[in-house]
Amino acid sequence: MITRLDPVTTDEDIDDLRRRIAATRWPDDVGDDWSRGTRPSALRRVLDAWARFDWLSVEERLRSERHLLVGEPGRRVHLWRAGTPGAPAVVLIHGWPDSFLRFRGVAERLADFDVVVPSIPGFGYSDPPGRDEGGPRWNASRIVSAVEAIGVGSFAVHGGDLGTAIADQVALLDPDLVSGLHLSDVPLWRAQGDPHLTSEERGWVDATAAWEQSEGAYAAAQRTKPQTLAAGLTDSPAGLASWYLEKFQAWGEGDVFARIPLELILENLSLHWFTRTAGSAARVYFDRRRFPPTGGRVTVPTAFGLFPHDIDHGVESFARRWYPTARFTRFSSGGHFGAMEHPDLLAGDLRAFLLRR
Repeated sequence: MITRLDPVTTDEDIDDLRRRIAATRWPDDVGDDWSRGTRPSALRRVLDAWARFDWLSVEERLRSERHLLVGEPGRRVHLWRAGTPGAPAVVLIHGWPDSFLRFRGVAERLADFDVVVPSIPGFGYSDPPGRDEGGPRWNASRIVSAVEAIGVGSFAVHGGDLGTAIADQVALLDPDLVSGLHLSDVPLWRAQGDPHLTSEERGWVDATAAWEQSEGAYAAAQRTKPQTLAAGLTDSPAGLASWYLEKFQAWGEGDVFARIPLELILENLSLHWFTRTAGSAARVYFDRRRFPPTGGRVTVPTAFGLFPHDIDHGVESFARRWYPTARFTRFSSGGHFGAMEHPDLLAGDLRAFLLRR
């Protein structure tokens, strides 16, 4: 079953959000900086803007675009199809705590390609996995089935953050369908337990482990007790905005509002709020722990485009052992949300890879 997305947020839904923002119970202020978590003045700025944000106009724009729901109710995958149908196709898979909106700027710059942007199951308009489903391979299978259902027979696939593991699994599951693989991270899971790491590669693994000790509390919570967190993210606009905003700030260089348009931050918050999927989005970490990615060396042509201020910098020698690497690009600027910060850089690297000879 394929239907057009028809999001309908009511005036009552908007009023409820605004009432909740106005009734925010603020914690004590121990300093207006980011050292203990979300900066109070930054959160107030976001909540003040969110209370005035015109989400209904965003929904009107979505209805004017090609947004599809593929599958039966309860098993639907949301696909945003942009660009030019019939042209070479590329599937762009997002991460957390963002959504398909991560790629709005990239899709605009690839308008001469057939661009398909799925929502990972459990994010936004895609239905969540069942109790005993999920994980990168399951998500990959669901996305491939949805893309095939709309008539796309061959495609390149790009992934960043959580989307990296899913895109990797797409390339392993259906190598005959995938014309190329483009990643914003070198998958760290492949290094776990590898006895043949070089000193540079071991340094990469150790640096990531050290980062997780200081910055990984969010992932530990989402891997182990996501439903506890889900109550606050679903019930409190301030809780949701604080949880997400701190990551948008921490996983890049400089002030978040100078890197990512506030409008895009508010769109992403609203999407998760009005679809009530912040909890199921967090649960993706729990599902990945239960059903981790698996598989051997990828066989399809692969490219990497890494942003210098991302949380994981990767090592080219390791990437080349696991992937037939056609390109390995280190961009001059950008962080974990480089697709939002510098869509021109990512779109340019994707274009060069897609048009390779």
